[in-house]
Amino acid sequence: MSTPIVVLGAGGQARDTAWLIQELRAAGSELEFAGFVVSDLAKLTDRDSRSQVLGDFDWLQAHASEIPALALGVGSPKIRLLLAEEAQRRLPQAVWPALIHPRLEIDHASLQMGRGVMLGAGVVGSVNIRLGDFCLVNLGCTLGHEAQLGRGVVVNHGASISGGVVVEEGVLIGTGAKVLQYLTVGQGASVGAGAVVTKDVARGQTVVGVPAKPVTGKG
Repeated sequence: MSTPIVVLGAGGQARDTAWLIQELRAAGSELEFAGFVVSDLAKLTDRDSRSQVLGDFDWLQAHASEIPALALGVGSPKIRLLLAEEAQRRLPQAVWPALIHPRLEIDHASLQMGRGVMLGAGVVGSVNIRLGDFCLVNLGCTLGHEAQLGRGVVVNHGASISGGVVVEEGVLIGTGAKVLQYLTVGQGASVGAGAVVTKDVARGQTVVGVPAKPVTGKG
Protein backbone atom coordinates (compact mmCIF):
# COMPACT_ATOMS: atom_id res chain seq x y z
CA MET A 1 0.00 0.00 0.00
CA SER A 2 1.03 3.60 -0.51
CA THR A 3 -0.20 6.97 0.70
CA PRO A 4 0.50 9.81 -1.75
CA ILE A 5 1.92 12.91 -0.11
CA VAL A 6 2.29 16.29 -1.84
CA VAL A 7 5.04 18.72 -0.84
CA LEU A 8 4.15 22.42 -0.79
CA GLY A 9 7.02 24.28 -2.43
CA ALA A 10 9.41 23.36 -5.23
CA GLY A 11 12.83 24.75 -4.24
CA GLY A 12 15.75 23.34 -2.33
CA GLN A 13 13.91 22.72 0.93
CA ALA A 14 11.11 21.03 -1.01
CA ARG A 15 13.65 18.70 -2.61
CA ASP A 16 15.09 17.93 0.83
CA THR A 17 11.59 17.11 2.03
CA ALA A 18 10.93 14.85 -0.96
CA TRP A 19 14.22 13.07 -0.27
CA LEU A 20 13.22 12.54 3.36
CA ILE A 21 9.91 11.03 2.23
CA GLN A 22 11.80 8.71 -0.12
CA GLU A 23 14.15 7.70 2.72
CA LEU A 24 11.14 6.91 4.89
CA ARG A 25 9.60 4.91 2.04
CA ALA A 26 12.77 2.84 1.76
CA ALA A 27 12.59 2.21 5.52
CA GLY A 28 9.03 0.83 5.25
CA SER A 29 6.74 3.86 5.40
CA GLU A 30 3.54 3.87 3.32
CA LEU A 31 4.13 7.51 2.33
CA GLU A 32 4.99 8.02 -1.34
CA PHE A 33 6.13 11.32 -2.81
CA ALA A 34 3.57 12.47 -5.39
CA GLY A 35 5.01 15.80 -6.49
CA PHE A 36 5.21 19.49 -5.65
CA VAL A 37 2.48 22.13 -5.44
CA VAL A 38 3.19 25.88 -5.33
CA SER A 39 1.03 28.86 -4.46
CA ASP A 40 1.86 30.77 -7.66
CA LEU A 41 3.09 29.07 -10.83
CA ALA A 42 4.19 32.42 -12.26
CA LYS A 43 6.84 32.75 -9.55
CA LEU A 44 8.71 29.53 -10.37
CA THR A 45 12.42 30.10 -11.06
CA ASP A 46 15.33 28.06 -12.39
CA ARG A 47 16.03 26.95 -8.82
CA ASP A 48 12.67 25.20 -8.62
CA SER A 49 11.97 21.62 -9.71
CA ARG A 50 9.56 22.62 -12.47
CA SER A 51 9.24 19.15 -13.98
CA GLN A 52 7.80 17.75 -10.75
CA VAL A 53 5.32 20.57 -10.08
CA LEU A 54 1.78 19.24 -10.28
CA GLY A 55 0.09 22.63 -10.16
CA ASP A 56 -0.97 25.41 -7.83
CA PHE A 57 -3.40 25.50 -4.91
CA ASP A 58 -6.37 25.46 -7.29
CA TRP A 59 -5.04 22.18 -8.69
CA LEU A 60 -4.57 20.88 -5.16
CA GLN A 61 -8.16 21.69 -4.23
CA ALA A 62 -9.49 20.13 -7.44
CA HIS A 63 -7.61 16.89 -6.68
CA ALA A 64 -8.35 16.82 -2.95
CA SER A 65 -9.80 13.30 -3.08
CA GLU A 66 -6.49 11.99 -4.48
CA ILE A 67 -4.21 13.73 -1.97
CA PRO A 68 -4.58 12.36 1.57
CA ALA A 69 -1.36 13.84 2.99
CA LEU A 70 0.59 17.10 2.79
CA ALA A 71 4.04 18.31 3.85
CA LEU A 72 5.67 21.73 3.89
CA GLY A 73 8.78 22.21 1.76
CA VAL A 74 9.83 25.80 2.48
CA GLY A 75 12.47 27.12 4.87
CA SER A 76 10.87 30.42 5.90
CA PRO A 77 8.87 30.25 9.16
CA LYS A 78 6.44 32.94 8.00
CA ILE A 79 5.79 31.28 4.65
CA ARG A 80 5.47 27.84 6.26
CA LEU A 81 2.66 29.10 8.47
CA LEU A 82 0.94 30.98 5.64
CA LEU A 83 1.04 27.95 3.34
CA ALA A 84 -0.20 25.67 6.10
CA GLU A 85 -3.12 27.99 6.81
CA GLU A 86 -4.11 28.18 3.13
CA ALA A 87 -3.76 24.43 2.61
CA GLN A 88 -5.83 23.66 5.71
CA ARG A 89 -8.55 25.99 4.48
CA ARG A 90 -8.68 24.32 1.07
CA LEU A 91 -8.09 20.71 2.20
CA PRO A 92 -9.34 20.48 5.79
CA GLN A 93 -9.44 16.69 5.60
CA ALA A 94 -5.76 16.28 4.67
CA VAL A 95 -3.33 14.86 7.21
CA TRP A 96 0.10 16.30 7.99
CA PRO A 97 2.29 13.37 9.03
CA ALA A 98 5.46 13.91 11.03
CA LEU A 99 8.50 13.25 8.84
CA ILE A 100 11.28 11.88 11.03
CA HIS A 101 14.43 10.67 9.30
CA PRO A 102 15.43 7.09 10.17
CA ARG A 103 18.96 8.28 11.06
CA LEU A 104 17.95 10.29 14.11
CA GLU A 105 18.54 9.91 17.84
CA ILE A 106 15.91 11.17 20.27
CA ASP A 107 13.90 9.98 23.25
CA HIS A 108 10.69 9.07 21.42
CA ALA A 109 8.95 8.10 24.67
CA SER A 110 8.98 11.68 25.99
CA LEU A 111 8.84 13.51 22.65
CA GLN A 112 5.71 15.62 22.04
CA MET A 113 4.97 16.72 18.48
CA GLY A 114 2.29 18.60 16.60
CA ARG A 115 1.25 18.18 12.96
CA GLY A 116 3.63 18.42 10.06
CA VAL A 117 6.87 18.32 12.07
CA MET A 118 10.02 17.51 10.10
CA LEU A 119 13.24 16.22 11.68
CA GLY A 120 16.13 15.78 9.24
CA ALA A 121 18.96 13.29 9.04
CA GLY A 122 21.50 13.43 11.84
CA VAL A 123 19.33 15.30 14.34
CA VAL A 124 20.17 14.40 17.93
CA GLY A 125 17.69 15.16 20.69
CA SER A 126 17.47 14.48 24.38
CA VAL A 127 14.43 14.05 26.65
CA ASN A 128 11.10 15.86 27.12
CA ILE A 129 11.33 17.79 23.85
CA ARG A 130 8.19 19.59 22.62
CA LEU A 131 7.73 20.53 18.97
CA GLY A 132 4.78 22.63 17.79
CA ASP A 133 2.91 22.25 14.51
CA PHE A 134 4.99 22.59 11.33
CA CYS A 135 8.40 22.82 13.03
CA LEU A 136 11.39 22.08 10.83
CA VAL A 137 14.64 20.90 12.42
CA ASN A 138 17.17 20.53 9.65
CA LEU A 139 20.18 18.28 9.10
CA GLY A 140 22.62 17.70 11.94
CA CYS A 141 20.95 19.85 14.62
CA THR A 142 20.92 19.13 18.36
CA LEU A 143 18.04 19.64 20.77
CA GLY A 144 18.71 19.62 24.51
CA HIS A 145 16.50 18.34 27.32
CA GLU A 146 13.16 20.13 27.75
CA ALA A 147 13.69 22.26 24.63
CA GLN A 148 10.42 23.74 23.34
CA LEU A 149 9.91 24.86 19.74
CA GLY A 150 6.73 26.71 18.80
CA ARG A 151 4.63 26.58 15.62
CA GLY A 152 6.50 27.03 12.37
CA VAL A 153 9.96 27.31 13.94
CA VAL A 154 12.82 26.58 11.54
CA VAL A 155 16.18 25.41 12.91
CA ASN A 156 18.73 25.33 10.13
CA HIS A 157 21.60 22.92 9.50
CA GLY A 158 23.99 22.25 12.36
CA ALA A 159 22.36 24.58 14.89
CA SER A 160 22.28 23.71 18.60
CA ILE A 161 19.36 24.37 20.94
CA SER A 162 20.47 23.81 24.54
CA GLY A 163 18.47 22.36 27.41
CA GLY A 164 15.43 24.24 28.65
CA VAL A 165 15.38 26.70 25.74
CA VAL A 166 12.02 28.10 24.62
CA VAL A 167 11.81 29.07 20.95
CA GLU A 168 8.49 30.78 20.30
CA GLU A 169 6.29 30.67 17.19
CA GLY A 170 7.72 31.62 13.80
CA VAL A 171 11.39 31.90 14.83
CA LEU A 172 14.28 31.28 12.43
CA ILE A 173 17.48 29.83 13.88
CA GLY A 174 20.33 30.20 11.37
CA THR A 175 22.82 27.59 10.22
CA GLY A 176 25.35 26.70 12.92
CA ALA A 177 23.82 29.02 15.54
CA LYS A 178 23.84 28.12 19.23
CA VAL A 179 21.24 29.07 21.83
CA LEU A 180 22.49 28.57 25.39
CA GLN A 181 20.51 26.87 28.12
CA TYR A 182 17.22 28.16 29.57
CA LEU A 183 16.95 31.16 27.27
CA THR A 184 13.86 32.33 25.36
CA VAL A 185 13.81 33.39 21.72
CA GLY A 186 10.68 35.50 21.24
CA GLN A 187 7.99 35.08 18.61
CA GLY A 188 9.05 35.99 15.06
CA ALA A 189 12.70 36.58 15.99
CA SER A 190 15.68 35.58 13.82
CA VAL A 191 19.06 34.29 14.96
CA GLY A 192 21.81 34.76 12.38
CA ALA A 193 24.01 31.96 11.06
CA GLY A 194 26.82 31.12 13.47
CA ALA A 195 25.48 33.37 16.23
CA VAL A 196 25.85 32.39 19.89
CA VAL A 197 22.82 33.49 21.89
CA THR A 198 23.73 34.22 25.52
CA LYS A 199 20.69 36.35 26.46
CA ASP A 200 16.95 36.22 25.81
CA VAL A 201 15.96 37.47 22.35
CA ALA A 202 12.98 39.82 22.23
CA ARG A 203 9.94 39.25 20.05
CA GLY A 204 10.61 40.14 16.40
CA GLN A 205 14.28 40.90 17.03
CA THR A 206 17.17 39.85 14.78
CA VAL A 207 20.45 38.98 16.49
CA VAL A 208 23.84 38.16 14.97
CA GLY A 209 27.42 37.58 16.07
CA VAL A 210 29.33 36.07 18.99
CA PRO A 211 27.92 36.82 21.44
CA ALA A 212 24.70 37.56 19.59
CA LYS A 213 23.60 41.18 19.58
CA PRO A 214 20.55 42.91 18.06
CA VAL A 215 20.79 44.35 14.56
CA THR A 216 20.18 48.05 15.03
CA GLY A 217 20.28 49.29 11.43
CA LYS A 218 22.72 50.21 8.70
CA GLY A 219 26.26 51.22 9.40
